[in-house]
Amino acid sequence: MASQNHVALDLLKKAHPPEVATAIFTDKVLHKPLRLRPTSPDPNSQDARAQRRRHRLHKKEKIKRRQRPKPLSAKEKRVMGIYEIPKDAQKYDLYVPLHEMWAAYMHEILGMKPGEQNRVTVQNAGPKIASADYHGSKLMVTRSKCVSMVGLEGIVVRDTKFTFQIITRKSEMKIIPKRHTIFQFQIPQPVTSAQDTKEDRMEIDGIDSSSPKPLIFELNGSQFENRATDRATKKFKARNLTDL
Repeated sequence: MASQNHVALDLLKKAHPPEVATAIFTDKVLHKPLRLRPTSPDPNSQDARAQRRRHRLHKKEKIKRRQRPKPLSAKEKRVMGIYEIPKDAQKYDLYVPLHEMWAAYMHEILGMKPGEQNRVTVQNAGPKIASADYHGSKLMVTRSKCVSMVGLEGIVVRDTKFTFQIITRKSEMKIIPKRHTIFQFQIPQPVTSAQDTKEDRMEIDGIDSSSPKPLIFELNGSQFENRATDRATKKFKARNLTDL
């Protein structure tokens, strides 16, 4: 009864005969399928969306990698000579200020103050000296399996894992292996600027200034085969060595 009073049927009857209007109304209106959207998303569409997102992120990351410079390998650094010191920079006088900075650095880490009686023992200073940075220190070879290296002395310009590179007083670059080598270095006692000026004047006049004796230490190179950056975070313990 409701279909007989439908507005669509009334309109169709005005354009078509009653039988044709009823047939059209039945096929096109009453029996027309109603397509509803599913409440849950289509898994295929979700997969496609995720794939597009992954592709977009991958493309963005690829562009970033192209823009970011690639770090040099160890072989490329050796070929390019990045860590090599040029000939015109291999002069002893250039590194004397570096040695003075190193001495001040050692005074700071050992707690040495000018005008005071500084007591340095193995228990309190040993780990600090073992983990210190030796760029700028003045090392001398006292014992070595290579006899020709005994007596070499200079300022350290590069501290690698297995070698010390030093500049001698003759402005010569020497590479000394750490293994089977005993090094000696000195830490001068800290002095005030007034004491320093007085000592300089006494040295000019030829008078012994009787300055405080420096602290003398020795390094066993075979037990010192670490980079400076690795030693800074390494904990050292006192041990008896049998290969001295």
